[in-house]
Amino acid sequence: MSRISHIALDDANLPPPTPEIEQERKVAMFDLMEENIFDLPKRDDRHVPDGPYRVGLSIREKRLIFSVATEDESPAAEFHLSLSPFRQVVKDYWTICESYFDAVKNLPPSQIETIDMARRGIHNEGARILEERLDGKAMIDNDTARRLFTLICVLHFGS
Repeated sequence: MSRISHIALDDANLPPPTPEIEQERKVAMFDLMEENIFDLPKRDDRHVPDGPYRVGLSIREKRLIFSVATEDESPAAEFHLSLSPFRQVVKDYWTICESYFDAVKNLPPSQIETIDMARRGIHNEGARILEERLDGKAMIDNDTARRLFTLICVLHFGS
């Protein structure tokens, strides 16, 4: 099984992130680089280069673009996924994140834990949708899907 060795977000046209969003991005990228599973399925009709892979994420024309290259930056694959299946879960994720960010500053641990459990549930739903959308295009595990979903949320927040 291969992995992502480098991840890049095309966030050049996005507004500056809030400190909380920037922290979410940094943690997701760090965790993703520490441990991930990402592989391109072998195809009978074409050569699929082996990883590790360099992955670029961007949003263009209401589509999520995964640009996958080899270590030497040779193109390996590109996936265009509709953002429609992600819209509601991304919106819900940022809503619960805002509640969580506020709770950390003002509420007791028991209430923070309740909000965090809801946040994790929405995060899991987003990861599940991503895994479904990548089925047949890329093989990822749940932890990788969760981290990539966070990065998609960061990109989607500003778009």
